[in-house]
Amino acid sequence: MCPCIRARAATGYSIGKLLSEEVAFFVVREAGVAAGCGGVQIYGSEYGELKRMYIRPAFRGRGLGKKMLVHLTDYARRHGIRVLRLETGIYQKEAIGLYEVSGFHRVAPFGPYIEDPLSLFLEKRIS
Repeated sequence: MCPCIRARAATGYSIGKLLSEEVAFFVVREAGVAAGCGGVQIYGSEYGELKRMYIRPAFRGRGLGKKMLVHLTDYARRHGIRVLRLETGIYQKEAIGLYEVSGFHRVAPFGPYIEDPLSLFLEKRIS
């Protein structure tokens, strides 16, 4: 199973839930090989939430994470979303760096999430 689809303990979506919740899911390829993935779930006109963003270790450092983030942001914007949110683990240093340099800032838990010492919650206005 691709690690980008494997569910995290408390917050990850199974493949079935990605489908039933209508998460827009994308795969980035390099030379025909699946190098990473990411999704965005739209919550009405309120916000979009990034889901399952992941770049396989062998493909990191090539700008694919940034390209995926731009693609997901553009997708959300085209669907009328003005705010993107996400939850990530505190040990995902490279991901946190990418999100912060891309304009995300830390916020309180949102939606179904609760305060968790192992989670960070981030948000970015994309209007």
